[in-house]
Amino acid sequence: MSRKPHLKGRAARLARLFPAARGRAARTPFVLLVVLLLGGGLISLLVLNSALSAGSFRLDDLQQGTKNLTDEEQALQRDVDAYSAPDALQRRARELGMVPGGTPAFLGPDGTVKGDPSPAASGDTLVRSALTGAGATAGAPGPGTSETPGAAPSTDPGADPATAPSPDAPGGSPTATAPAMPATTPGR
Repeated sequence: MSRKPHLKGRAARLARLFPAARGRAARTPFVLLVVLLLGGGLISLLVLNSALSAGSFRLDDLQQGTKNLTDEEQALQRDVDAYSAPDALQRRARELGMVPGGTPAFLGPDGTVKGDPSPAASGDTLVRSALTGAGATAGAPGPGTSETPGAAPSTDPGADPATAPSPDAPGGSPTATAPAMPATTPGR
């Protein structure tokens, strides 16, 4: 017995146009196409997910590096601030032998000196004035004098023009022939 119904008339003529074995053959390429599309979609999702994960790891590494560099920058800024503090600058200047400058003088555009310049105090004078709470004491050496007690003034004419012996002075005693020049601090 045949499972296929027997067709008559117009239906039989149409059935002859379409072969019976074609139904299975048409279904196989469609199934293969659907399987390939699903497989390709899954593989593309896997590749996309892997790329996003790699990008996420790279982003995390860059954020960690940025955090480390920011921490290092802040530590260096704290060091700069600590070295730039007035107390630290003063301490380091004293370690280098620097002393505060005296009263400054200013030159006008026409070459006139404005103000009364004074040389920088020596380290001994600063220590003594800090201990006594006053200016230079009677025993402290003043500007233009020797810092070593009992030392004689230099008689070398090229040593210091302010204390060089004057040829006009009797006996060749040292007199001030040139105005006193303000001392400069080392490193400036």
